[in-house]
Amino acid sequence: MNVLITGATSGIGHQLALDYAKDGHRVVACGRKQDALDTLASAYPDQIKTLRFDITDKSETLSALATQEPIDIAILSAGVCEYLDVKHFDADMFERVFRVNVFGTMNTVEALLPNLNRGSKLVIVGSLARLLPFTKAQAYGGSKAAIHYITRSLEVDLKETYGIDVLAVSPGFVKTPMTDANDFEMPMRVSVEFASQAIRKGISKGRRDIGFPKLFSGMLRVMSLLPQGMQVALSRRMARNS
Repeated sequence: MNVLITGATSGIGHQLALDYAKDGHRVVACGRKQDALDTLASAYPDQIKTLRFDITDKSETLSALATQEPIDIAILSAGVCEYLDVKHFDADMFERVFRVNVFGTMNTVEALLPNLNRGSKLVIVGSLARLLPFTKAQAYGGSKAAIHYITRSLEVDLKETYGIDVLAVSPGFVKTPMTDANDFEMPMRVSVEFASQAIRKGISKGRRDIGFPKLFSGMLRVMSLLPQGMQVALSRRMARNS
């Protein structure tokens, strides 16, 4: 298969590129850091091709992906996270986070659509953070809530119009350079190897929403069904205890 992965220079995207290449698939690894891409390609020089571009630059993204071979699986995992201190409210943070997590992802979708055939899978990585109003996560959680809605809506139209399957990935805490910067407790945090295995297994089975780890995902999904006042009260309690 031909597998394209954004955010391949670190974290989940990096591990997915290695694992798909190890399994013999042709991988197009995309990211902003050329040195990291070169190191990744050197691990499997016959399997991994790299593309350097910034997904927030629409013209650069369209140009980089214009001549791609047909893609069987496109995994859009590039993303950023920043946390808000309400005592020093920063509206620019929302713009920075949404520019990557939402608008950058949509730039990539636009660029990839001509290379996705009937039966191709478009996989968009969100987060379980979208399920509850977590403290300080207004920008990050908001962007992931937006991208999940967009993913579900794309599932309706892309399947109907082009026969493309759209899958959502909703991870919990995964040990990556991004979460290494967090200064709070991260329950049930898993390794990138665990995350890659869960995602690849979910894609192979055609699961619409790939959430993991299962226990953490299940707990948050149940809590998200509570009345909103109870959700806020729970989140306040968690914030005080963190």
